[in-house]
Amino acid sequence: MKALHIGYSCWGFLGDGVINTPDGSRSYRRPVLDELQAAGHRVTLLQRNRDLHEAGVDLRDQFAFSEKFPDDLGVLMLEWRWPLPGRNTTACDAPGHTCDLHRQTELLGAYTFRGLPTVIWDLDRQLPADAPIRQRPNVRVCEFATRPNPGAATVLCPVPDAQLDAMDPYALARLPRPLSLVYVGNQYDRDDHFATFFAPAAAYLEHEVAGKWTRTEPWPHVNFTGRCAFPEVEQFHRGALATVLLAPERYRTAGHITQRIFEAVLAGCIPLMPADVVDGERFVPAGLVVADAADVVARVEMLQRIHGTEAHGDLLWRCRRRLDQMRLSRQVAVLQQVIGDPLGMPAR
Repeated sequence: MKALHIGYSCWGFLGDGVINTPDGSRSYRRPVLDELQAAGHRVTLLQRNRDLHEAGVDLRDQFAFSEKFPDDLGVLMLEWRWPLPGRNTTACDAPGHTCDLHRQTELLGAYTFRGLPTVIWDLDRQLPADAPIRQRPNVRVCEFATRPNPGAATVLCPVPDAQLDAMDPYALARLPRPLSLVYVGNQYDRDDHFATFFAPAAAYLEHEVAGKWTRTEPWPHVNFTGRCAFPEVEQFHRGALATVLLAPERYRTAGHITQRIFEAVLAGCIPLMPADVVDGERFVPAGLVVADAADVVARVEMLQRIHGTEAHGDLLWRCRRRLDQMRLSRQVAVLQQVIGDPLGMPAR
């Protein structure tokens, strides 16, 4: 496809950022933008430069940033933002206000509603299936889901090729892993999954839960360690045998698989997939789908028996092979099809 000037809107960081935001997209956002630029496209980031203003990291020699309205864009790409009462729905000068939604509204008005090809990446499944914007002829929606909403394209959560290719499963299997079970991520809408799969198993296993969990009273026996910085995500996974891929209902009913699976696997932490995640068996080897907490305990006890052995490395290798379908180069190729032909349905 021809090279384009892509206006990219995201409310997050390209680097390690700050500790008080989850922004899980950091696992793949920078690699996606690097890949697009390597393909000849020019990318301008259109939201506030949070790396510079909040984290003190200056990336302006690598990426263009603009809070204005460049007049030569070929396509607008949006990591979809939605109303968060008390945060982005308040006045711009209100305490705690974030201007992501206001800026997105401005960008839609300046570009999308005037006919510019627009790609919405609905990373959190927050764009309603009946949202009128989906019906606009110049708009395409991309989702991680294996079973996306009608008219949307599947672009799986991209795993950087270099990280996949560099993984040594047998070396990772030999690492000491003082924790049996870990979960790294925030609470958002995961209470039912947590209560079914993780909390009962935690009563029997050495474990930790890292992330923003504000309602923990039902599980006094669980070791919640609080927020962690982005670079610590890998450290938590490297110290644990297994994790459970907890998901909100809106994710699991559509086969929406996030970066948590490859963050775990690339650190040698075995991912256990809850059985109610649609198409979940596509992403983990046979035997790693769990029906309940008893299954979680049984799988972890199996891992304890084989820890450090060739069988452990073999299992990690099979987990890594399942990630090939999420390979960054493959997903960016699909994304470029959507960008280059926003009215055509790309191959999946």
